[in-house]
Amino acid sequence: MKWMRCRVGGRELFGLLQGDRLAVHDGDLFDAPRPTGESVSLEGAQWLPPCRPGKMLALWNNFHAAAQKNGWAVPAEPLYFLKTPNALAAHGQTIAAVAPEVGRVAYEGELAIVIGRRARSITREQAAAHVFGYTCANDLTAIELLNRDPAFAQWTRAKGFDGFAPLGPVIETDFDPAAASVKTLVGGRERQHYPLADMVFGPHELVARISHDMTLEPGDVILCGTSLGVLPMKPGTSVEVEIDGIGRLANTYG
Repeated sequence: MKWMRCRVGGRELFGLLQGDRLAVHDGDLFDAPRPTGESVSLEGAQWLPPCRPGKMLALWNNFHAAAQKNGWAVPAEPLYFLKTPNALAAHGQTIAAVAPEVGRVAYEGELAIVIGRRARSITREQAAAHVFGYTCANDLTAIELLNRDPAFAQWTRAKGFDGFAPLGPVIETDFDPAAASVKTLVGGRERQHYPLADMVFGPHELVARISHDMTLEPGDVILCGTSLGVLPMKPGTSVEVEIDGIGRLANTYG
């Protein structure tokens, strides 16, 4: 099932995507949402982020191919950082370019996990019951800013500008990461194409391990990291992140 949020005629709605229409639901997306019986056309609708995460955690160095090419050691445990809530952006939204002095900005097409049930100190075997579904993500990064100060890596600032975490277009609840791949098209040209099976830590292991560090709440998001093909982009560039079985997240930078 594909869940989405949108604004139609001034109304903010959520529900199931059915072709070019939305089957409207009410209640809590993560706690037995109820169908209203209303179906609305998505023509002219404004897409919204499919959830409103209290926190977004994002992985670094979580793909074998990227680690091998860059000479990084395969990590013994998940290495992750925080994406701030202001960075959240929706499918179709234009992402404002940062000031020139910030430096170049890169795209990173990724799979994102959406938590559906509170998870605290759970096992890998229990993780599936705590995952609501999956969506596409673009982990934008101010790559020159990240290590500008040799005494302090600026992960939060470099990853946390407004709009630097597009998510969407939908949350797919019936999805097998092991059988899918991520494609990133930049200006219509394929720049990334990698299998999700190449992850160092798969989705269920990530959820379980991170839940031992902090409690994960419904709506929280974990970005699974990216692989080869990350490059800087110019303002005005369109970026599309496509994952088999989920859909295509499209945004323009600048």
